[in-house]
Amino acid sequence: MSDTRPLVAHVMYRFDTGGLENGIVNLINHMPESAYQHAVISLTTITDFKDRIKRKDVEFYALHKNPGHVLWIYPQLYRLFRQIKPSIVHTRNLAALEVTIPAWFAGVKVRIHGEHGRDVGDFDGTNKKYQWIRRVYSPFVKHYLALSKDLAQYLTHTIGISKKRVTQIYNGVDAVKFHPASSRLPISDCPFNENGLWLIGTAGRMQTVKDQTNLAHAFVEALKIAPELTTKLRLVMVGEGPLRKDSIAILQAAGVQHLAWLPGERSDVADIMRGLDCFVLPSLGEGISNTILEAMACGLPVIATAVGGNVELVVEGQSGMLAPAANPNALAKAILSLALHPERSRKMGLHGRQLVEKNYSMEAMVGSYQRLYDKTLFGQDNPLAA
Repeated sequence: MSDTRPLVAHVMYRFDTGGLENGIVNLINHMPESAYQHAVISLTTITDFKDRIKRKDVEFYALHKNPGHVLWIYPQLYRLFRQIKPSIVHTRNLAALEVTIPAWFAGVKVRIHGEHGRDVGDFDGTNKKYQWIRRVYSPFVKHYLALSKDLAQYLTHTIGISKKRVTQIYNGVDAVKFHPASSRLPISDCPFNENGLWLIGTAGRMQTVKDQTNLAHAFVEALKIAPELTTKLRLVMVGEGPLRKDSIAILQAAGVQHLAWLPGERSDVADIMRGLDCFVLPSLGEGISNTILEAMACGLPVIATAVGGNVELVVEGQSGMLAPAANPNALAKAILSLALHPERSRKMGLHGRQLVEKNYSMEAMVGSYQRLYDKTLFGQDNPLAA
């Protein structure tokens, strides 16, 4: 008997560790299997991050595209779409937007494009070339999905997309997996598990847009401002990428590398977060950060740069603090304001957890995606959904 469930083909530039990819994993794992089939198409490569998808009926396709706009990918995608016959092609971010053209030629009825964050080199959305590209491809997109109000406004006000064609859906977080601990727990292999320390940490791909070197500089600056915290303040930076080496060099040059732990990529992020006292996201640009939501779900106060969707997630003075991007001194002062007032920090973490439970549940996110798929494909609820 043939499978009558509509197929959603999720298309991105690369399927690797990251917030965008984690959102796809969560969506596929939590959407009712009766509703939709899913396929993951990477224009370049697929790593073992795919093993986080628990459903066994998901197909993966890696196209190994070279960098840049490569026309030969069009017939390859056309043939793939004709072969697997998706009902919905859901592309993510500018690097995958061109896929909407071969999807249109292949007769794919619904083409949804998601904007998940600012482009590298265009953190304020003013790049005229990127705006022009989005306008050129807009006739091939049936509907847009923006992860934040900031990105939704960019699509409607800057690009000129009709508000009727834009839906804004926040990421959801697994509040069961990411739950608070009654007190800070030991982190496996971490050298800073003794009582009396105060750990700040971050987690994510260590690349330019995440600007972890800003946090390394801020950590050094914080210890200069408050040298008495040398016996207490510690830094944890989880993730792999080019900025890991740069961050280590900054810490070594300041002579504080022994007060920091950079273990590389880890799969136990939830456990690591329960071993922190404060979470810091020093990004130059963000959509809606999964790691902020995960930290909030773990009951951590969050210090984040005031960019993109960060200002929508972090309630200044209530669930955390905001600092200007690329400003180590301001970030250092925010860190010290919490490190020197641990009770205030703890109350912020509790408030963040409450916000997650109220506004950012996994069930709310998955339900919103499913309703969008149903509406764009059927014009109503999916008759196959349980």
